[in-house]
Amino acid sequence: MTAGADEHDPGKPGGPGGRHGPDGPDDALAGVVREEWGRLVSLLLARFRRLDLVEDALADAVEAAARRWARDGVPDNPAGWLHTTARRRILDRLRGEAMAQRKVPLLVVAAEEEGSGAVRADPGDLVEDDLLRLVLMCSHPALDPAAASALTLRLVLGVTTADVARLFLVPEPTMAARLTRAKKKIVTAGIPFAVPAATELPERLDVLAQTAYLAFTAGYAPGSGPDALRAELAGEAVRLVRVVLGLRPGEPVLTALLALMLLQHSRRDARVDAHGAIVLLPDQDRSRWHRDEVDEALALLASPALTGRVTVQAAGYAVQARIAAEHATAPDAASTRWDRVVAHYDTLLRLAPTPSARLARAVAVAEADGPRAGLALLDDLDEQLPHSHRLPAVRAELLSRAGDHDGARAAYAVAIARCANDAERALLTGRRDALDA
Repeated sequence: MTAGADEHDPGKPGGPGGRHGPDGPDDALAGVVREEWGRLVSLLLARFRRLDLVEDALADAVEAAARRWARDGVPDNPAGWLHTTARRRILDRLRGEAMAQRKVPLLVVAAEEEGSGAVRADPGDLVEDDLLRLVLMCSHPALDPAAASALTLRLVLGVTTADVARLFLVPEPTMAARLTRAKKKIVTAGIPFAVPAATELPERLDVLAQTAYLAFTAGYAPGSGPDALRAELAGEAVRLVRVVLGLRPGEPVLTALLALMLLQHSRRDARVDAHGAIVLLPDQDRSRWHRDEVDEALALLASPALTGRVTVQAAGYAVQARIAAEHATAPDAASTRWDRVVAHYDTLLRLAPTPSARLARAVAVAEADGPRAGLALLDDLDEQLPHSHRLPAVRAELLSRAGDHDGARAAYAVAIARCANDAERALLTGRRDALDA
C-alpha cells in the first residue's frame, strides 16, 4: 500500500470511468477508508507526530477524494492518493503555523518534515509495526480502558462512531463525546506514538486484548452498512493478537483470545453465500471451515498457559472459545452438544454477567430444551438491550418455532426496524416473509 505513495500523483485517475471492476468511486472510497484507515493514520503519525493534524488531514483527503474521484475516476492506488493528499495538507498546515509563529523559515519546516519519515518515537527494537504502535498508544494507561478500546476501533481500524456506539451499547452522541475526550487526552498529556518498554507491556495487554476482541466483533457483526461481515477487519484483529503474543509467548489473555478468534474466523468462507447473503451456522457447509485454524485453536486451549490461575478476562475468553469449539468439533449441526454449550454459558455468566451472554445462553437453552424454555429467559432483557435488533430477532425465531406466527411477525418487525445492517435486515425480512408462505 505504501510503496511509491509519496510519488503518486493524486490527480491521476485509473481505469475508464473511474471504475475498478464493478466498484465505482463511492464504493472504492468507502473500501479504502474501511480497509486502510489505520495504516494511513499510523504512517502519517509516524512521520508527523501530530494526531490532530493527521486526523484533520485525512478527513480533508477523504472529502477531496469524494469530489475528485467522482469527476476524474478512481486513481490506480487509492490508498496512496489519500496518503499523499493528507501528507500535503499536513505540510501546508505546518507551513502556516511556522509563518504565524515566525519561528523557522518555511523551507526548513518542509525539509525537516519531509526528511523525518524514518524517525520513530521509540528505538524500534521491540516491534516493527506502526499499526501496533498506534494500538499501544491508544491503550496508554492514562486513558480510561473503555475509551481506549473505543478510540482504537475508531482511529486504528476505521470503525464508524455509530458502530462503535453499538458495540458499547451507548448512544452515538455519548460515544462521540467519549472519543473526543480521549483524543484530547492523547494530545494534552503528550502520550507518545511508541511501543512501551518490555517491562511495561503487560499492563497494556488487557486493554489491547479488549480492543482486538471488539474489533473482531465489529468484523463479524457490522452494526451498519451493506456487508454481512468484514473478514479483513477481523483478520487484522487476529494479526494484532498474533504479533503481541509473539512478544509475550504464553500470555494467558492473548492465548485464550487467539483461540476464540481462530475458531470464529475459521468459518469465514461459509458465513455468506455466493450472493453475499448470510448463511446461519446450522446451514453452513462445514467442509469450507478452515480446519488448520480449528486445530491451532484447540491446541491453544490445551496449552499450559491456560491450565493455571488466570485473570477473569482470560477465563472469559477461554470459556467463549470452548463454546465455539463445541460447534467446531461437531460433525454436523444436529450433533452439537447443546447441554455442554449451556453449561459453558453458565460459567461465562458467573465470570461476566452481560446481557449479550444472557441472550446467547437463552438461544442455547432453546436448542437444548425447546423454544418455550428459551423464550422464558428473554422477558427481562428488553430494558438491558433497548436498542438491540438481535433480541427481537431471537424472540421472533423462537416464537415461530413455538407456533406463534403472529407474535413472530411482530417481533420481526421490531428487529427489522432496529437493524442498520443491510445483509442482516435482508435475512430478517426473508424469515418474516417465510412465515406467510
